[in-house]
Parts: sequence; C-alpha cells; structure tokens
Amino acid sequence: MFLAVVMTALGASYSLSSPNGQLRLDCAVARDGQFTFSVAQHGTTVVAPTAPTMKLGDGQVLGQKMKVKKATKSSKKFVAATPVYKKSNVSLSYNTLELNCGNYTLEFRAYDQGIAYRFVTRMRDSITVMSEDACVTLPDDYMVYAAPANSRFKSDDFRRQTFCSFENTYVHAPLSQQSRTHLSLNPMLVDLPSGGKMLVGEYNVRDYPGMFLLPGDGNAIKAFFPPVVKREHQGGHNNLQMIADEWHDYIARIAGHRAFPWRMMLIVDNEAQLITCDIPLSLADPAEVDASWVRPGKVAWDWWNDWNITGVDFEAGVNDDTYKYYIDFASRNGIEYVILDEGWAVNKQADLMQVVPEIHLEELVAYAQSRNVGLVLWAGYKAFLRDMEGVCRHYSAMGIKGFKIDFMDRNDQEMMRFLEDAARMCAKYKLFCDFHGAPAPQGLTVTFPNVLNFEAVAGLEQVKWSSMEEFNEVPHETILPFIRQVVGPMDYTQGAMRNVIKDNFYPCNTQPMSQGTRARQLALYMILESPFNMLCDTPTQYEANQACTDFIASLPVVWDETRVLAARVGEYVVTARRKGDRWYLGGITNWDARDLDIDLSFVAGRTMTIFKDGVNAHRHAQDYEQQTLTVPATLHIHMAPGGGFAAAIR
Repeated sequence: MFLAVVMTALGASYSLSSPNGQLRLDCAVARDGQFTFSVAQHGTTVVAPTAPTMKLGDGQVLGQKMKVKKATKSSKKFVAATPVYKKSNVSLSYNTLELNCGNYTLEFRAYDQGIAYRFVTRMRDSITVMSEDACVTLPDDYMVYAAPANSRFKSDDFRRQTFCSFENTYVHAPLSQQSRTHLSLNPMLVDLPSGGKMLVGEYNVRDYPGMFLLPGDGNAIKAFFPPVVKREHQGGHNNLQMIADEWHDYIARIAGHRAFPWRMMLIVDNEAQLITCDIPLSLADPAEVDASWVRPGKVAWDWWNDWNITGVDFEAGVNDDTYKYYIDFASRNGIEYVILDEGWAVNKQADLMQVVPEIHLEELVAYAQSRNVGLVLWAGYKAFLRDMEGVCRHYSAMGIKGFKIDFMDRNDQEMMRFLEDAARMCAKYKLFCDFHGAPAPQGLTVTFPNVLNFEAVAGLEQVKWSSMEEFNEVPHETILPFIRQVVGPMDYTQGAMRNVIKDNFYPCNTQPMSQGTRARQLALYMILESPFNMLCDTPTQYEANQACTDFIASLPVVWDETRVLAARVGEYVVTARRKGDRWYLGGITNWDARDLDIDLSFVAGRTMTIFKDGVNAHRHAQDYEQQTLTVPATLHIHMAPGGGFAAAIR
C-alpha cells in the first residue's frame, strides 16, 4: 500500500494505491475545501478529477468546504465462505483511505481491480438528503454500454422515468451519444483505450434510493436518484402496483449515524476479469439472517410456456391437474421446485388469501411433498405488502417454500426498504425470495441470503411479445455476464426447447421460442448465474427431449469455482464452473459463426459429455450433436450463428 499526504499552498492531496500497485487513487482538497478524486490504471488516468458531494437538508454539503481533521490508512483482507455463489470461498485484499471531516468521513477502498468510495455520517439526529452528486468523469468521450430504463411513462420527467421494471438491452455508443433525456440503468460499462474495461455502479444500497445513470457535463457519467414519494395510488398491472403521483424535494430521510451506499468503479485489464470479480460481494453488509435452511435449486416454470402441456386427458391451465403434472415431471427428473406463477390468486384483488376455485393449495402442497418437490408462489407487490406477516405465516405453515415477488417497478427509498422488509419477514418464516420487477440486487443477496435471485434483466420472457428488432436476444446474452451479472444473480429463465435461427423467429405467447440454437440454451445454465434456476419450457417439451432434460437436471446451481476460458463483450463467452470434482463448460457466440480453441489442459484426460451445434444448426437451430469423449488439452469447437456448446466433465 502507498499513502502520501502532501500539503501545499493550494491545499492538500492524498494518494492511495491498490495492493498490487496497478491502480492509484489521487485525492485533492483545494484551499476552498472543494474535494476531487481521480484514478489511474498502470499510470494512465481512467477517472478524471471527480467531485462527489451530498447535500443535506440543513444546507451542509458534504465534499464542499471540506476540512480533513485526520487521514488514516489501513490494509485489510476480506475472507468469506460463500455457499450460494459462483465460488465456495472468497479472499480479497484491499487498502483503505479514510478522510475524517468531523461529523462525516469519506471512505475509499483500493482493490487490485477497482476503487470504491462512500460517505459515512456521524450526526446525532436524523438527516434529510436533498441530493447526491455521484458522478464519474471520464478523460475523454469513451464508448460505453448503457441500458435505457424501460419506463412505464413516456415522459421527460426523470421522476416518472424511474417507474420501470429495470429491463432493457444495451446501447454501445460514445458517452456523448447516449441519451441525456432518458435515464439508464446501472451499472454502466466503459471501454478504456488500453483495451480494459471499467464498470460504474453502486453496491450495498440500504434504506436509500437506487441509482440511475446518464451523461453529465463534459465527459461525466452522472447519477440520478428518485426522490421520496409524497403521494401514490394503487393501480398498474392488475391493480398490484403503487404508482407515484407526487414527490418530496429530497431523496432520503434517514438516521444521522450511518454508512451510505458504495459508489463503485471496477477497473480491469480484460473483460473476462469482470465475470469472476468478487469486489461487489466484499462491499455488501454481512448476512443479517440465518439462511442455513435455504435450498438453492431448479424450478419447473409454468407462465413462460403458457401452461401448454399436451397429450393429457384434462384441459391444461391454472388448475390442480396441470400442477400435478408439473410436480410429477419435476419429481421424475430431480427438479427441486415447481412455481405457481400469476393466476393462482384471484385476479385484481391484491389479496393472496383469495385463491381461485380451480386450485386447492393444501392438496397440491401435500402432493408435492410426497414427491420431494417444493412449491413456490408468485405474489404481486401490493398483495404481498397488504399483510406481509400474515401471508408469510399462513403459507409457511402450509408448506410453501418461497415467494416470487413481482411488480415493485421502483427503487426510491420506500421501495428499497420494502425489499429488505420482505426479505427479513420471509427469513423469519423460513421462506426464500425471488424478486422480479425490482432493481438489480446491489448486495441484498449477501445480506439476506434467503434472497436467492433477482430479475432486473431483459430475460427470455421478452421473446413472447417482442420482435427481433425490439429484443435481439443473442448478442444481449453475450453482454449480460460483463454488466448486469457482475452485481448479482439474475433470473433470466433459459431452457427453451423450441429454438430457431434468426430468420425464422417471431414472437409467440402460447408456444414461445428462443433465438439461437438448442446447444446455446444448455450453455446458458453455465454462462448465467442463478441459484433459483428456471426450466422455462413445458414438461411435454422436455419429455420429448429427454437427453437435454437429463443434462439440465444434472447441473448444479451454485459453484465452488468459476473460470472464464474465453470472452469478448458482445461476441462470445466461454465459462468453466466446478462443483466438487466435476467441471461444467458453457460457451455462446453472437450471430457470427465462430471457431475457438479452448485450453482444457487443467482437465485433460477426463471424460466429457458435450452437447454442441449440429452440422445443420445454422439452418435448423434444434440440430445438435451429443458426444462422450476424452478431454483433449485443447478443445476445438465450432459454434453456429447464435450457437453454443455445453459439457459436463467427470
């Protein structure tokens, strides 16, 4: 670690280096008290002078008129066992710089692959945060990947734009060409001239609004925080949402003694390092609840395939016979869960105690338990909020294992509190959570490990209603691991058995299809991280493709080790994951056919079962080849356009 304090007639400066010396943080306090910081990688500036500030209701502006009373440094190590993660253990070293300014501190951490900072206040009474300037200034007009917020409102009012489901594809363009009138989701990925990458975002967001990003003045990436809601009404999707009508002029009202969210800049030499980066995990508060009872696993899903089972003697739909069929399918194939998505509770009542007459939940729970399958219930936000403890107590006693809670579609302070409250209440009754219609996890899956998954991703559901122009799934999947997935698991819901080439795709609600090949769908179970992992297609489709089903059913959902064997944002990803003594490989490409030579020397000589694109997969996407072979030191693989491969190594 290196820390230098220099006092000059112009003010004071402080420097801090990462443990390996490749990143350097330079902080300056001008004579008028204005604070700025900059960051260099290998001696080249990647963050130009940036001035973070926080304006309080009493007129005080943290970061301005700054008087550092004490500057301290330390070297620390983060070590944690991570039973529900992409690796079983994490160990990270970092250096810290704390600038004590009396009633607040500006705290920095320097890791080998990133810099993070946050404000920490020590004020006696509660405080009102009017605004926070959490920008990152780039040295030039760099290329960035940004996903516009998919607002429910067509409005130039940023407050209304924050009402969104946090799902969209990415626009790759210079920062200056990204929209200044439309918010983007965080995090945002920056291309560095060196060939490296910088991911700009936040972590450990608790009792505080989440952050949106957009271009600021010059080459700045600036933040926007939704203000506290003053007045709202019930409405939206099936009357399950609370829609803001009026806002206060502040973004948070909180305790005066607290740490604020981390503002995070992950800075790597190559994009593959983003996929395995553990810095976000180390920024989260440790677990607050005992979740040793949580059982990650795979789940048979009903909604994506529209309950469209065939060859049965009953009418498929939201009814007992259909769900018993799903339960039997799950039981035969070792699938841990079946979810009852929207439709099991009476529509538009926002009341989870009103069950439709076609469903007898206690009977279904008993039926599932007799077959070693757990049931999970979908819940709309307002319905769950209506009587959170009563709902959790009732359905936990019945034997339900968890809730998929949906349609929050906000990230203001009130909604971020709700996510914690819901996680805490579910933990009290030994229920796990999967949050949909919510912002990215930002540390919540660490602090509340009964939260197994978040959506916050334009997932496979988009193919049910979107044209190729509206949702180009294949390149999107080659971008997600480098941006959205870095901040936590995501419920992308892969596993489609109807697969088509680019020219043959069309949106279809009742018989949805995926873009790209069958082998690609299998690969996504290794590429994407999801401790509560969906099988999106119908049981009858899986039963007609038993070899693929057997492979999916055999896959772990949490891992002991993760390696990236080849990667380029927007082009291809090849990931290797280990559970125990077995390795699993997944590789995908964009719409370009691709040949890769993959170094497998670390498992050479073992036995591998591989699913790869068939010789005609470029014409018929469901064409695949299954082989069992001895693992070579170098695997030559061909992927069709939109293709991929998946393998298990024993």
